Amino acid sequence: MFSEETLYSVALRHCPLIGDMVFRKLVSEIGSAKEVWEVSKSGLKNIYGIGRKISLEIGNPDHLKFAEQELNFCEKNNIKINLRHLGELPYHLNECEDAPAILYQKGSYDDSRQPLSIVGTRNITSYGKIFVQDLLEEIKTKHIISVSGLALGIDTEVHEVSLQKNIPTAAVLAHGFHTLYPSKNRRLSERILEENGVLFTEFNSSQKPDRENFIQRNRVIAGLSRATIVVETAFGGGSVSTATFANNYNREVYALPGKITDKYSQGCNQLIFQNKAASISTVSSLTEQLGFHKESAKTGELFPSSEIKIQLPEIQQTLLNALDKNTPLSLDEISVKLQMPSYKILPDLLQLEISGYIKALSGRQYLAN
Repeated sequence: MFSEETLYSVALRHCPLIGDMVFRKLVSEIGSAKEVWEVSKSGLKNIYGIGRKISLEIGNPDHLKFAEQELNFCEKNNIKINLRHLGELPYHLNECEDAPAILYQKGSYDDSRQPLSIVGTRNITSYGKIFVQDLLEEIKTKHIISVSGLALGIDTEVHEVSLQKNIPTAAVLAHGFHTLYPSKNRRLSERILEENGVLFTEFNSSQKPDRENFIQRNRVIAGLSRATIVVETAFGGGSVSTATFANNYNREVYALPGKITDKYSQGCNQLIFQNKAASISTVSSLTEQLGFHKESAKTGELFPSSEIKIQLPEIQQTLLNALDKNTPLSLDEISVKLQMPSYKILPDLLQLEISGYIKALSGRQYLAN
């Protein structure tokens, strides 16, 4: 059974002209989707940016009827409905300003796993295939979940190889759960669910895979992860939009370079040239930049650290205790964990890095040494 708030949220989001940002504005101003639905027209007009056309749609029983049908459809098909204003979106996606107000979900999503978005052209080459296979082989033991868009080409390769290597995988769709596009990947979508993966979509069951939905879908792929990898894409390919969204969210973007004469490397080369993506030189260097480290054999030390006891200041010791040797934490995550503002802990993190106690990675992420 779904809550009343879910019912009114679906009804409200179904109203024409109420997109994710307007939905968020209304709910934050008034308190809940149910309260928005029941507020007077004059009360709605007092909210800046809410005009007559929008206010006329709110309270329309046709939208509420649609919402009732949608909830029945979701209940029948084991679909979970996540509401952003109730904090139900995946952690990284919830940080994005334009995240979906509603995210429909089939399957399970483990928020403790590190999501990694990998995208690219539908016209995959052997170069792209080998890279995807090598990358996922390298990080298969690193408690990750791969993220892609279930399209043919690179997306399919990411999902398929993830399943082969027992890596959970998330597919983000550009339509409602009443259909599956491309139909060739229907069995793949079923296998994703069978292997503890997940399907996400922000689109309700009345929405088809229209062209414009794919660009909108790409922002969710970018938003779900701290890093996006573009494997192969032509000039102006859809994956370029995913990289653009990731850049706008201040996330890390990496691109696989190729020959300037190869059509499906030209988009990647352009992203690198425009400083919109870091160039991938080797799989091992990429995994290190992403914060996935293999334990390396230690050489004998002239003065073993066990023999040198240095008393750290209390705050630095607290920071060091909060960090892990394998799973990097961002500055914001450390701040939340210690309940301290980031500007206060940054100088001590720098001192710990200089002293060799921790390692700083790209994107202000930190690991204990």
